[in-house]
Amino acid sequence: MPFCSINNVDINYEIIGDGKPIVMIHGFTPDSRLMQGCMEPIFTKKSDYKRIYFDLPGMGKSKGGTNINTTDDMLDIVLKFIDKIIPDQSFLLAGESYGGYLARGIITKRPEKVKGAAFICPMIIPQFEKRTLPSHTVIVEDKTFLNRLNELEKTDFRSNNVILDEKTWVRYKEEIVSGCSIADQEFLSKIRNYYGFSFEIDKIKFNEPSLFLLGLQDAVVGFKDAFTILENYPRATFAILDKAGHNLQIEQETLFNSLINEWLDRILEVEEGRSIS
Repeated sequence: MPFCSINNVDINYEIIGDGKPIVMIHGFTPDSRLMQGCMEPIFTKKSDYKRIYFDLPGMGKSKGGTNINTTDDMLDIVLKFIDKIIPDQSFLLAGESYGGYLARGIITKRPEKVKGAAFICPMIIPQFEKRTLPSHTVIVEDKTFLNRLNELEKTDFRSNNVILDEKTWVRYKEEIVSGCSIADQEFLSKIRNYYGFSFEIDKIKFNEPSLFLLGLQDAVVGFKDAFTILENYPRATFAILDKAGHNLQIEQETLFNSLINEWLDRILEVEEGRSIS
């Protein structure tokens, strides 16, 4: 994967395919493998999309920088990265958790450029203590498989997932744990102290097709807080999925794929309507 230098910070990224750009933004601590793992299967049957995956500063292979201390700074890097990789182009956004929060910042700063947005278990409220959260609940548990894990793996798996089986474990380990294990925790601790934007977001109505995928058992960001911004997204599908925690894209793979495909179809309808008119 190549690097793109922004403000003396080398951003690790990968572009797959050609066509309409989709900027993929992973959550806080994992890396771009999270987004590639859930999004690339969609495009085995869809062409004409340029998928842009990258590691946020301090995560994956992107190093943190001394000039990045807040989420405002993180957003600034992301905006400059987008401007450099796809200058003067419109694009779609797909953001997971913290990446969904950054996506709302991008919409605030570049509303004319974003032609659709998908939010996967998005962080709505930065302050953990202010979130409306369900208690953590395990829905499916394969005890025979769990006995094959060591105690550390078992504890981690149980704390972050509601479907505890081998299929979920394999993807969780490959797409999420892999990134978390190499994150620069010292750098990220700075960002955690300034986790929310200093400016107001959701000030405008986002009239492009959008999608909110929410886990009914998501004890990390919850699902109820997303409805506080419902009116800002008049073209949004809001889906609350059972048997889904904060790793909804893994635990409810079939529904995830179906809803992402439907979101892309709605965007295509709008694009075709614009071209006809």
